[in-house]
Amino acid sequence: MTSSPPRICPCDGQALYAACCGKAHSGTPAPTAEALMRSRYSAYVLGLEDYLLETWHPDTRPSSLGLSIQSPKPTWLGLSVKRHENPTPDTAIVEFVARMRIGGGRAERMHEVSRFVREGGRWLYVDGELS
Repeated sequence: MTSSPPRICPCDGQALYAACCGKAHSGTPAPTAEALMRSRYSAYVLGLEDYLLETWHPDTRPSSLGLSIQSPKPTWLGLSVKRHENPTPDTAIVEFVARMRIGGGRAERMHEVSRFVREGGRWLYVDGELS
């Protein structure tokens, strides 16, 4: 993160960043897959590429995301979690909609159903299916 952290968390317009995603970004493991997904959304908003890569399962993780060179950069407008399920204690599915605007374009919705696994006590993003 190149600037000071926000006061209000990007994943939830009501929560304080330090008490929400700021914990995960500082190294505290996310307690649930939904909390990890929210922290990853906030990491995209804040440009925390290292955090995104650290929380991505090594079997599906890209070598880089290129957030710093992305142009135009998206403006993230909000997050809505639609469902969070745990088929087993160490697997989870989180469905969400993230809203964004790229450049001066109109707002777009990114609707994804994401898969997560817990390994060594830490939740990791595996992959997602866009719809």
